Amino acid sequence: MWPDTRLCELLGIDHPIIQAPMAGTTTPAMVAAVSNAGGLGSHGCATLSPEKLTEDMEALAGATNRSVNLNFFCHEPEEITEEHHAALIEAMRPHYEATGATLPEGMPAPSFQPFGAAQLECLLARTPAVVSFHFGLPEDEAVSALKNKGCKILCSATTVAEAKWLADRGVDAIIAQGWESGGHRGLFLELENDAQVGLFSLLPQVVDAVDLPVIAAGGIADGRGIAAAFALGASGVQIGTAFITADEATRKPYHPEAVDRGTDESTRVTRAGSGRPARAHRTKWIDAMAQVDAAPFPLMYHYSRPLLESDGPAHQFSLYGQSAALAPAGDAGARLRALVAAAKAAMNA
Repeated sequence: MWPDTRLCELLGIDHPIIQAPMAGTTTPAMVAAVSNAGGLGSHGCATLSPEKLTEDMEALAGATNRSVNLNFFCHEPEEITEEHHAALIEAMRPHYEATGATLPEGMPAPSFQPFGAAQLECLLARTPAVVSFHFGLPEDEAVSALKNKGCKILCSATTVAEAKWLADRGVDAIIAQGWESGGHRGLFLELENDAQVGLFSLLPQVVDAVDLPVIAAGGIADGRGIAAAFALGASGVQIGTAFITADEATRKPYHPEAVDRGTDESTRVTRAGSGRPARAHRTKWIDAMAQVDAAPFPLMYHYSRPLLESDGPAHQFSLYGQSAALAPAGDAGARLRALVAAAKAAMNA
């Protein structure tokens, strides 16, 4: 039924639908359910310790013999000045006082590190079929080591220039991430100049620019979106928001409720949660933070998490996209099957 089968053949899957690797939301059970249903289940591993990564890889190995994708961040660590820290404390003080939360003490430290030697060691010991990266790629030696073990490499691109950069460095397929996407923007070449290209403009231009399978990501949550992506040259799609409330997902506080109430207008792109642009649930706090210079990623969590923990509904920054209202219901496997059926109907209409 699929007009382009390159991605299925490359990744060893039945359906060219990738469940997005949403760090903090995905679980081994969720990933396995999608893979067992014929798609590519993806686990967001960016925030996992090496010990937890190993534990989850073992759980996946026991739950499925199909292809799975493990995803990692490749951001460049940054620091914050004492002046910036003091300015952030003052800007956020009214929000802390309004909720009764305690202002964070001391300078922030990163709560997790980018992909490095420890994660690579875990992957080489039990290599998954697919590894994907966000915010660029790790060092060439790491990519080569994974490919030599038979691993397929995917990475997000938010512009044609990023897609070409990835193609030149040997990735096997490119995820064209449109502005509509939920979660963090994957930009990495120009961090201060986000082009904000929409998926249906970005996708055909990336398809024309690289000789690789291109995966469409951003705003797709039903069969119509999948069919439209294939009409524009995609070899597959990556879908996140449609799986957030699956039975197997980690239930973040207030997250399912935010998704269930989600509309086309209920999110905005902000740096307030983490320090990097990400599409988040819109609140008065998120809107107010548009005028505040956030701390570098991921240091901003030092300032934002206490507010979320003390008064979640008013200060949540759950990450999801613009198409929550289109998501199917059911467990992760049922959602994958529903998307396949809906795509088939749309393409045969």
